[in-house]
Amino acid sequence: MRALRATAAGRGAVACAAAPVPRRSLLLSTAAAGAALQSELPLRLTRNATGATAAARIRASADAAQAATFAGADEALAWAKKDSRRLLHVVYRVGDLDKTIKFYTECLGMKLLRKRDIPEEKYSNAFLGYGPEDSNFAVELTYNYGVDKYDIGSGFGHFGIGVDDVAKTVELVRAKGGKVTREPEPVKGGKTVIAFVEDPDGYKFEILERPGTPEPLCQVMLRVGDLDRAISFYEKACGMELLRKRDNPEYKYTVAMMGYGPEEKNAVLELTYNYGVTEYDKGNAYAQIAIGTDDVYRTAEVVKLFGGQVVREPGPLPGINTKITAILDPDGWKSVFVDNIDFAKELE
Repeated sequence: MRALRATAAGRGAVACAAAPVPRRSLLLSTAAAGAALQSELPLRLTRNATGATAAARIRASADAAQAATFAGADEALAWAKKDSRRLLHVVYRVGDLDKTIKFYTECLGMKLLRKRDIPEEKYSNAFLGYGPEDSNFAVELTYNYGVDKYDIGSGFGHFGIGVDDVAKTVELVRAKGGKVTREPEPVKGGKTVIAFVEDPDGYKFEILERPGTPEPLCQVMLRVGDLDRAISFYEKACGMELLRKRDNPEYKYTVAMMGYGPEEKNAVLELTYNYGVTEYDKGNAYAQIAIGTDDVYRTAEVVKLFGGQVVREPGPLPGINTKITAILDPDGWKSVFVDNIDFAKELE
């Protein structure tokens, strides 16, 4: 077995020159929760007055005390499967926010859903997608003042977008000066027409022909070192379903689609295992996926019961009181669970 560091082998390999991690963190809101740079920095929160922080800690302790303890793993797993969960958004960093927004709206057909600037924390956010955030998956772009380049690493794969006509989308991307890395053609071993393009920061997008799909922003692909281990974690600790699994020995990789509903109607997590590769460089560009839950306290308890790492204990965020918990999967990929009611209030 060998470790993979600077360059990925296999499906959707990414190579990018390393960039220094900016010495600043991001505001933790329901949209940017956990987007601070990969445990590199302390978390800084706006409106973080001493009184507000203390009050939030008191509320967190009180809520945690009320959180029910599961009788065992079976009860925890059953609860996780019944919890009202869906993928909310995916968070990552870009070097020029306006340039990226222009590319996504003009070339990929996304809509700018909301945008905010936090000058005291020296960063800006933009949320884009194909429908309202209360019902559709979205991307959250983060721009840190003065940082124009990030290392995507070899572990992140691509985002997937379903369109009516792949060839038409590719030609639009090309006409706007975008980079096409794979021309439209059927996927190897299948019939679905796909193509690959890159955004201004080098993030790859797989364009899939899916006419009339209700969820165009349909995939986030991450590479893992042990597929069976990753599947078990996301099934048990995160309550996802294994929607399908496909092995491709000719090209030496296996993929597993994980999610909270049918693949044709919901965004999914695509886990990819390249034969013999057990470790990847994650860079500092990709941050995490946010997932809705009815109870962040119970969610954290389930994660711990099934061997997951909770890197932010459940509780409300100072200043905005949105309840979250952050976890790492066995490969070190972060997910942030966000209270469904609190998230809905933030969108009001």
